[in-house]
Amino acid sequence: MARYTGPVCRLCRTEQKKMFLKGDRCKSDKCPINKKRAAPGKDPKGRTGKRSEYGVQLREKQRIKRIYGMQEKQFHLTFERALRMPGVTGENLIRELECRLDNVVFRMHYAVCRNQARQLVLHRHIMVNGRIVNIPSYRVKPGDVIEVKERSKKLAVVQDGLKEVSKSGSAPWVSLDEDAVKGTFVQYPRREEVTELADVKEQLVVELYSK
Repeated sequence: MARYTGPVCRLCRTEQKKMFLKGDRCKSDKCPINKKRAAPGKDPKGRTGKRSEYGVQLREKQRIKRIYGMQEKQFHLTFERALRMPGVTGENLIRELECRLDNVVFRMHYAVCRNQARQLVLHRHIMVNGRIVNIPSYRVKPGDVIEVKERSKKLAVVQDGLKEVSKSGSAPWVSLDEDAVKGTFVQYPRREEVTELADVKEQLVVELYSK
C-alpha cells in the first residue's frame, strides 16, 4: 500500500496551515507553523504571488487529502462515492472521510493522530463489532462498536491517546467508554460538527474534480 514516508511537518509548511498530523507536537512551540517558517523548496518567496483558480482548488484538495492521510487514487474514489450519494457532494465527501475506520479510531482517542490510528488498525489492535478489522479504509456505520482488543488496551500509544479525552472531549457523533476502551459510532457527523475543518472549503474540491 502506497503511503507518504517523508517529513510530516513539511506538509503543513507547504500548505502554510496546521493540519495536526503529529498530535501534541502540533500544539507545542516546536510546530514550524508557530515559528512562521517559509514553505519548503527553493526561493519560496518567488512563489507567493496570486494563485490561479485552479491553484486555489488544488491546494484545498491537497490539504484535505493530507489531513486524512490518503493517496490521490484513494481520495478520488472516496469523492466518486460521495458524488453518487444524494445530497450535497461536498458534505457527503467530509462524511465519507469521517467514516473511515482509521479516522474513527482517532476520533475515539485511541491514538493521538491519524497516522498512529492507521498503524493500530494495520497491526490488528482494533475490533469492530467483536471482530478484528485491519483495513484503515473500512467504512464504519452507525451502531458499530469499535474497541481496542483486550491484549492491546495497555499500549502506551492507546493510553497517551485516551489522555486527550479529558482535555478536548470526544466527537459528538461517537460515544466512548474510557475504562473499557470501547466506543460506539452513534451517527453520521453533520458538516458543522466537524469543527477541525471549519475553515476548509470542500466545495473547491467538487469544482476541481468537476472540470
